[in-house]
Amino acid sequence: MSNFPWRFYTAGGVNQVRLETADELRNLHTLDQKLWVALSCPVRGHDMDERTMALVDGNGDGRVRAPEVLAAVDFVCRLLKDPAIIFSPGKGLPLSAIREDNAEGKATLATARSVLTSLGRPASNEITLADVGDTSVIFASMPLNGDGVVHPSATSDAALSALIEQIVGSVGGVADRSGALGVNAGRVEAFFAALADRLAWQARGTTDAAALLPLGEGTAAASAALSAVAAKIDDFFSRTRLAGFDPRSLASLNRAEGEFAAIASHDLSADAKELEAFPLALIEAGKSLPLKVGVNPAWSDRVSAFVAHVVRPMFGDRADLNAADWATIKGALAPYAAWRAAEAGASVAGVDAARASELLAGSAKADLLALIAADEALRHEAEGIQQVERLVRYAHHLGRLLRNYVNFSAFYGRTEKAIFQAGTLFFDQRSCDLVLRVEDAGRHGAMAGLAGAYLAYFDCTRRSDGLQMSICAAVTDGDVDNIMVGRNGVFYDRQGRDYDARITKLVENPISIRQAFWSPYKKFVRTVEETIAKREAAAEAASSAKMDAAATATANIDSVAPPAPDAPPAAPPKPPFDIGTLAAIGLAVGAISTVLGAIMQAFFGLGLLMPLGILGLLLVISGPSMLVAALKLRRRNLGPILDADGWAINAQARVNIPFGKSLTHLAELPEGASRDLGDPYAEKASRWPYVLGFLVLVGAAAYIWYRTTNGTMTLPA
Repeated sequence: MSNFPWRFYTAGGVNQVRLETADELRNLHTLDQKLWVALSCPVRGHDMDERTMALVDGNGDGRVRAPEVLAAVDFVCRLLKDPAIIFSPGKGLPLSAIREDNAEGKATLATARSVLTSLGRPASNEITLADVGDTSVIFASMPLNGDGVVHPSATSDAALSALIEQIVGSVGGVADRSGALGVNAGRVEAFFAALADRLAWQARGTTDAAALLPLGEGTAAASAALSAVAAKIDDFFSRTRLAGFDPRSLASLNRAEGEFAAIASHDLSADAKELEAFPLALIEAGKSLPLKVGVNPAWSDRVSAFVAHVVRPMFGDRADLNAADWATIKGALAPYAAWRAAEAGASVAGVDAARASELLAGSAKADLLALIAADEALRHEAEGIQQVERLVRYAHHLGRLLRNYVNFSAFYGRTEKAIFQAGTLFFDQRSCDLVLRVEDAGRHGAMAGLAGAYLAYFDCTRRSDGLQMSICAAVTDGDVDNIMVGRNGVFYDRQGRDYDARITKLVENPISIRQAFWSPYKKFVRTVEETIAKREAAAEAASSAKMDAAATATANIDSVAPPAPDAPPAAPPKPPFDIGTLAAIGLAVGAISTVLGAIMQAFFGLGLLMPLGILGLLLVISGPSMLVAALKLRRRNLGPILDADGWAINAQARVNIPFGKSLTHLAELPEGASRDLGDPYAEKASRWPYVLGFLVLVGAAAYIWYRTTNGTMTLPA
């Protein structure tokens, strides 16, 4: 248990720790994490500098957890004289704020001054976010930047620079800290190993030339021509052997006549590709392969190339080729094919043998590895630059993260927007500040609905640049009579960009006690309106059906046959209600009248206490709705909404009615504005409501007078 005198305050019904002083930062690791408002949040998807969040995310898993926040706080406490400056950052970090009483602080200060010198501001006394915003610019000005990767500009030696470019072009490059492509020790070793393997492979082609190059310089072309027809010639001789084994197979081996008829029914292509799957020539037992006449037209060009590059150089001009000759050809060219298949150093095939021999015999490899070693020797200096970037970013952004993580002072203080607030939404004569960006409205709504808040999901689009996003807005004031799926609004993000917004989904919950009070009456009015509309529609449909039936009967009256003279008279139509139904309706009306009579007798029996009766009646009608709303509003909190967005909220961040009103602003006339109440299109007021109201008041007064002078009134049964 920590003995540090922590200070707490209450906001949103949650005890939240105050974070304002350097001592509070230094002792944050002793604060029980059960008292933190959040324990985890995503790196992206909110209004925080993503590079800073990535630096805090030590394990790079895309989430910032409490231990990583503590590590960031410990970092600024080690390097800053007064770490509390993170709560009120200026434009830049003063160099005088960096500690010099420990080795880490001294090294960071020296690196910061070196960075300013490289940027042409050696006399500057502060370093800003702009100075470290793109460290690749700093590293680009350094030929060697400590990452073990050297690019062509890292050396003034033209030969070494050309070699780096050649290695990048052969085995690929590696991006260094400046973003330029270069090579590391691994790529250098791979390049020179490939050169050695390539030379050894090429040397075998010279020492074993008799076996590998039976046709001399024409061997490569002969091997290519052979590969193009080898499978098809093997197929031909296999078929001739099968025909010799069993003559009955001959018809099948040459393809059926119907297959030729199928392709002959339309025009053949110039190269007869339709015949490519057919045998190379007519199959007969023991037959030699024809090389000039009788070759499958789809293969004639490839067979001609085979004859020119293989058969003629080995056997002279031949009209056919027997199986023994075919075996001789394959055996002669097999060593060359195997040698080519074992080709080594393909990545450096573009380096000629003379250049490869020169590189392997010289000192180029050693010189390049020495340059890489010199670059790696500056690793600590380069890491120092990243250390400076981390310190400057933390000094500017870490305090804001703490105010939206350890406590929610940014959200409840209302002096600034919390990092999870995506912007401001305007629709239905209100603006909503509690707006979050969401990835999947369906998945988000399943969890966020447990927050007890009225949520509206919008799809937002900017037509000017095509930007799109989905948002969730909490509606915490006003009524919902005019909110429905499909309504449009305008959303402004944190950068002030405007989006067209359209409601796609609603999660309905109470907004206020006032709304809950009027809810039953509005539901009653809607029910009456819907009932009347349904009955009018049904009546109109019935009327239309009758008119259609009458029109049909009139049109067909001449075609209807007269009734037979002996036919019995038609039965009279059945009345719509029988006596039993009428009796049941009478009983129901009597029962309802009795109940209403009892209610009216009890109500008017209150005498001068009738106003209390009216109040009681209102409570009976609206009380349950108000009670349910009060219970839900009491539980309304931000936790499930943020949890659905990837956060791990550790407390019930309540949104009570007064705080909710501050998050949703209704339309109001500006202070000092004037309004002309004369409406030229106002509906003319009817006198009947006033007449009826007057008669009700007179009747009530008369009844009260009667009760006070003559006793009780007996209502008719």
